[in-house]
Amino acid sequence: MPRTANTRERILTAAAKVLSVKGYSGTRLTDIADVAMLRAPAVYHYFASREELVAEVMAVGQQRLREYVTTVLDTLPPDTTPMDRICAAVEAHLLVTLGLSDFATAATRNSGQLPEELRSRQQVAGRQYLSIWQELLYQAHEAGEIRADLDLRAARMLVIGALNWTPEWWDSQRGSLDVVVRTAQGLVRNGLSPDGHHKA
Repeated sequence: MPRTANTRERILTAAAKVLSVKGYSGTRLTDIADVAMLRAPAVYHYFASREELVAEVMAVGQQRLREYVTTVLDTLPPDTTPMDRICAAVEAHLLVTLGLSDFATAATRNSGQLPEELRSRQQVAGRQYLSIWQELLYQAHEAGEIRADLDLRAARMLVIGALNWTPEWWDSQRGSLDVVVRTAQGLVRNGLSPDGHHKA
């Protein structure tokens, strides 16, 4: 990899790490430069502004989240029930945002913190991810695995909102990721199912 491309990737990786920990409002260019082991002015050789850097981190993060969840769903057995597919998506979302990718963590944690001009640039990728969940919930609804009284759009936004909020509070020192995944699956399954006695 050419040195220029390598440095650019290092800056992106550093920005994802800082954003995943400190959030948009708490992230300074000097923090990113420190993690990338560069002087802060050097960042401007690769990105015109802090906002441009953040926008690219968000785009990469959304792409990695979408690709990971899609890959997991595509590898499920054909006879997997719609509700089990939803629970698999819950697990995949949490695994990638809490343990596998700083980019995905940054994208989910900061989606609601961005100023309007940055947020509008992320809407297309965001809609692509929402469409995955829309289809999951629709299939479960058609199969009778979701309560008839629930509004599917509201249910989708509530589930994704809860999953995206997890990086704000989860601490690996105070609980295992496996427990968080099982708890989230149980809440989603029992909250959506006509029969609240299903187990995750």
